[in-house]
Amino acid sequence: MKKFLALILALVMAFSLIACGQKANQGGESTNTNTLSGTADETYVMNVFVSGVEYWFPVYAGMKDACKQLGVSCSYGGTTEYDAQAQVDSFEADLAKSPKGILISPIVEDAFVEPINRAISQGVAVVTYASDSPDSNRQAYVTSDNAHEGAIAARTICDAMGGTGSVMVLRNPGQDNHNRRCDAFISTVEAEYPNIKVVADVATNQNEQNGYDAVMATYQKYPDLGGVFCPEGVSIVGGAKAAKELGTGIRCLCVDTNDTLLDMLKEGDMFGLICPDQYMQGYLGMLSLFVAAHPEKVNPMNERKALNENIMGISIDNGLTIITKDTADYYYVAKYAQSIGYADVNDMLSAYKAG
Repeated sequence: MKKFLALILALVMAFSLIACGQKANQGGESTNTNTLSGTADETYVMNVFVSGVEYWFPVYAGMKDACKQLGVSCSYGGTTEYDAQAQVDSFEADLAKSPKGILISPIVEDAFVEPINRAISQGVAVVTYASDSPDSNRQAYVTSDNAHEGAIAARTICDAMGGTGSVMVLRNPGQDNHNRRCDAFISTVEAEYPNIKVVADVATNQNEQNGYDAVMATYQKYPDLGGVFCPEGVSIVGGAKAAKELGTGIRCLCVDTNDTLLDMLKEGDMFGLICPDQYMQGYLGMLSLFVAAHPEKVNPMNERKALNENIMGISIDNGLTIITKDTADYYYVAKYAQSIGYADVNDMLSAYKAG
């Protein structure tokens, strides 16, 4: 259903662009004669936590492409540290600049309920991506299917183990999408692999040393440990280093991608990487954000527009890919930036001014 919604939304927007606001000529005229485009003085902001993390870079590239096509401006921002209050502060700073909309991946869901609701009450559109604040009034959520990611990870690891042994999870509690991945991994193992046990679920909190220590300690108790799943790309680096030292063939898999993880994958130190399609996450996120900011440009078949309510309230699946040694070269960020016409990563992350 989520993929269907994503496809429909993308097609509607694409056809609107192609039509350039022409009126329907069959069965009566449409009430909407506007083009799906904005103005150069409209600014949209991407807000991330830990802005130097490579994952966000292709997301912003997708947002930036959408802004170019829509004729609006955008910028990349957020906080440089993994701290909920720091990201809230950066969101407040963005809001003070009166943007048309903010595309945000909340570090902690509860911390952003009030700020997001306040932004929307002030007329600033807000769409979440990657991680969510589901109890807020955010107008749409764009992500890979986190439960599907966890299930795919479980099947990939457990099938490679031959259906027997022990597995463990390195968790980052508090972040909505990470919890969904871990929970789905565990439930899939328990439901589909009766001869494999989940023997540890450790809070490593995106810390490499914690990941290393957790794998070492778990292996001492369970020498049949055959797989490690992590919803992010920091703790798993330590976990994979521990697995390599143990030399028992423990399979380490995470949902993330960066140069370090790709190098480890190619060298055989990482079993696999699951990559959400970051570009489409940013592209579909920006299209959703634009519609949220311009409800007058669409005609949903519901009463919400007439009642001045959120016309969408949808979740969109941006897809995922399992990266292998053979495909790893497609995912290096610097190569990707150059492949789509930027001089380097910094150029890709630069603000875009329409006009």
